[in-house]
Amino acid sequence: MTEKILDLVKRGEYGEARKELINLNAVDIAQLFEEISQEKLLIIFRILPKDLASEVFTYMSSELQQYVIELITDQEAVSILDNLFIDDAVDFLEEMPSNVVKRILRNTSEETRRIINQILNYPEDSAGSIMTIEYVDLKKEMTAKQAIQYIKKIGIDKETIDTCYVTNNNRILEGVISLRKLVLSDDSALVKDIMDTDVISIYTHDDQEDVAALFKKYDYNVMPVVDVETRFVGIITVDDILDVIDQEATEDIQKMAAMQPSEKEYLKTKNWTLAKHRIPWLLILMISASFTGSIIKQYEDALQSVIILAAFIPMLMDTGGNAGSQSSTLIIRGLALGELRTRDIFKVFRKEACISIIIGILLAAVNFLRIYFFEKTGVLIALTVSFALFCTVVLAKVVGGTLPMVAKKLKMDPAIMAGPLITTTVDIVALTIYFTTATWMLGI
Repeated sequence: MTEKILDLVKRGEYGEARKELINLNAVDIAQLFEEISQEKLLIIFRILPKDLASEVFTYMSSELQQYVIELITDQEAVSILDNLFIDDAVDFLEEMPSNVVKRILRNTSEETRRIINQILNYPEDSAGSIMTIEYVDLKKEMTAKQAIQYIKKIGIDKETIDTCYVTNNNRILEGVISLRKLVLSDDSALVKDIMDTDVISIYTHDDQEDVAALFKKYDYNVMPVVDVETRFVGIITVDDILDVIDQEATEDIQKMAAMQPSEKEYLKTKNWTLAKHRIPWLLILMISASFTGSIIKQYEDALQSVIILAAFIPMLMDTGGNAGSQSSTLIIRGLALGELRTRDIFKVFRKEACISIIIGILLAAVNFLRIYFFEKTGVLIALTVSFALFCTVVLAKVVGGTLPMVAKKLKMDPAIMAGPLITTTVDIVALTIYFTTATWMLGI
């Protein structure tokens, strides 16, 4: 399909190319733009119908959006912006350089500028920054027939008409009603008699991650947003929440891997930027790992007396790190999904302690049999290593389970208490336990 469209453009058959493009989904057209040269992109973009061009524009990468905006005329740019929903327009402007933003806003209407600037002024990652004002609001005095006629009149410019909100003259949210209920009700039924007054709303300054949790909890497709004076100011739709969930999950994964979060795609991010995001934590972990070297040096005499002890250090450190990472990953995910609260820290502690004892005993037993029968070591050495392994697993799982909870309590992101940090912490604990146990049980 891509080759056919490009061939039509090359031959100057723009009408035929336009017919082919109209049959494609806006998302697929945006994907096509990612695969062709930028010169041909602009030609194809300009032959799209205005409504379709604006829809495709919302799915394009910020780099291509900037390229298109910088080359088209002011009139074309304003036409695109006017056909975007406010939340999409704000998302686009947030990614653009200041000179591009000024150029576009300069040519838009005063009302549009006011609305966009108002949303841009909300804190980053807040509900206000991702909401849209294209909603349907009704009055409770309307009949069902009047409400449907009103929706038909204004609905074309709204992001959704499936859920409508009822407000008074002061824009205070009084109720919610679905289009389905309006259609199925008698024409003479009053909105106030059929609306649902139990409305769950979001405040403009609520964190977007908390908003995503509310969408998941109540299984809504859209939720209303109110300001500090409980005035209805906008709505958030589930498509925006899917973007938030994707963004937050990506950010957590990057933090769990000991990297600073990056909003750009991997291949579109400069090498120096990626390196800069990775260096700080690697430096911290490298320096903290020097403690393990200090512990080994401190017990150098013990290692020289029973050299075989050194052979089991990697196994202890790796097992401890893996055990801690398992627990921290589960707890971090539980906190992110709202399944766990900071008040559950003692429940988590008890649960991880019980789990770690079961796992520790099984691993220690298997390890004892392996060392004693297959590696032909003495009973005391096998017991020493196995006992140290048991203690390491127990401590690793308890630490891995509770540290993210502590981080959450201290208003830090629990994701930073993940794999690399837990592994480094557990390595220090594991070596201390190992050599202390060896000194005590082997008398060295």
